[in-house]
Amino acid sequence: MEESAQSGEKPRLLLHVCCGPCAAGVLPAVTPFFDVTLFYYDPNILPKAEFIKRLDTLKQLLAHFPDVKLIVPEQDEEEFLSAVTGLETLPEGGARCEVCFAVRLKKTAEYLASSDGKYDGFATTLTVSPRKNAVLINRIGEEAAKEYGVTYFTSDFKKNDGWLTSVRLSREYGLYRQHYCGCGFPVPYDAEQS
Repeated sequence: MEESAQSGEKPRLLLHVCCGPCAAGVLPAVTPFFDVTLFYYDPNILPKAEFIKRLDTLKQLLAHFPDVKLIVPEQDEEEFLSAVTGLETLPEGGARCEVCFAVRLKKTAEYLASSDGKYDGFATTLTVSPRKNAVLINRIGEEAAKEYGVTYFTSDFKKNDGWLTSVRLSREYGLYRQHYCGCGFPVPYDAEQS
């Protein structure tokens, strides 16, 4: 989507964001073309201290992107835990992740639908990670958009050096890089691969 030739205004993007390092790989790609508001809805990030640490890291990143706004809804870890009941022992990338993506993207779509036209569409930083299935995430995002009558912008932010940008800017800005996706089921992994 390009800038409107008549108004000169950028389209307004509500960007679901999972953490500062992933946002570091996406913001350089989208801020030239969109007026960006980050939506940090991640009830999967446990424990609460980790949620706060990642939020603080995201705020640290935003010092380098002063025009980007941030919305932080209340974390509802029970919503996530009840949604993945019975899936706790499955490996990363399986059915638990699919449910987790749906919880977060549906909440983003719901927020967009209730915003009275404040945003033109939504996307997610989740596709920047090489551990995440962009095709699956985009399908879930499109389904959420359809359910709430809003627009979802498909992406695969790991392409065009998105992931490498994330790693480089995280180091340059001294960002905390977590050692697991969020829920920590069943075993945390190395931050360089997250």
